[in-house]
Amino acid sequence: MAEFTHLDNMGKPRMVDVSVKEATLREATARGKVLMKPETAQAVQAGGFAKGDVLTVAKVAGIMAAKKVGELIPLCHPIEITGVDISFSVDGLKGEVGIEAGVKTVGRTGVEMEALTAVSVAALTIYDMCKSADRAMVISGIKLTRKSGGRSGTFVRDPGEDTER
Repeated sequence: MAEFTHLDNMGKPRMVDVSVKEATLREATARGKVLMKPETAQAVQAGGFAKGDVLTVAKVAGIMAAKKVGELIPLCHPIEITGVDISFSVDGLKGEVGIEAGVKTVGRTGVEMEALTAVSVAALTIYDMCKSADRAMVISGIKLTRKSGGRSGTFVRDPGEDTER
């Protein structure tokens, strides 16, 4: 059976004590996408929204979100983020905006939640900015694709494992 580190021996929630862990470089990358009408994706690509440049606003929102994870998710440690990079790929024919977030820190705990949150909030921002044109958008496939550092070592998602569970 899996061990859930955020539960004590009585099954009650707890914040993991990381004070004995060594500070190391820790990195995580996450991906997700927003599915939309092709014409909506083309407008995103062209910058054709009254609210402004959708991808620039989504990038700033994702970076801000990565820095706030300790405040948003109850048992996450507030950590010093040393770098966040968010990139987008727009496929106007398929009607898809891909999002990738990479987060770094030098610390005692990983940044997986920060990368996942950055992608999630960037996707929500895209939805918010485009909803007047396309309320049927779908946020999909948010997942950790890579993490390194710490005792558990490196995780790399198999590219063939890109399907929804």
